[in-house]
Amino acid sequence: MPQPRHTARTAALAGALLAGLHTAPAWADAQSDTERLRTRALAATCAHCHGTDGHAVQGQAMVKLAGLPEKYILEQLTAFRIGQRPATIMHQITKGYSQEQLESLAKYFGAQK
Repeated sequence: MPQPRHTARTAALAGALLAGLHTAPAWADAQSDTERLRTRALAATCAHCHGTDGHAVQGQAMVKLAGLPEKYILEQLTAFRIGQRPATIMHQITKGYSQEQLESLAKYFGAQK
């Protein structure tokens, strides 16, 4: 008996998602699937300004985060958070994240190519 169209589509999407979880990038070697998804969700919040996975659009004023050294990214995020680095909005955004979340973001963007 044929499956309804929406069930087959849902199964295909679920399969694609699971396949993606099993081919995790290097930044995620020690992370569980749940942690990887959580980190990607955090990184997605940066996409509006810094581009998908930190790949800012060339010619735009926003900084490309992908591939910057992890330590440098974390230092800048911390500087925003404590007010050492002037910003229009990053000082407010960084205060909304825990230290662990900022470390995860720095590691994630540092591993992007």
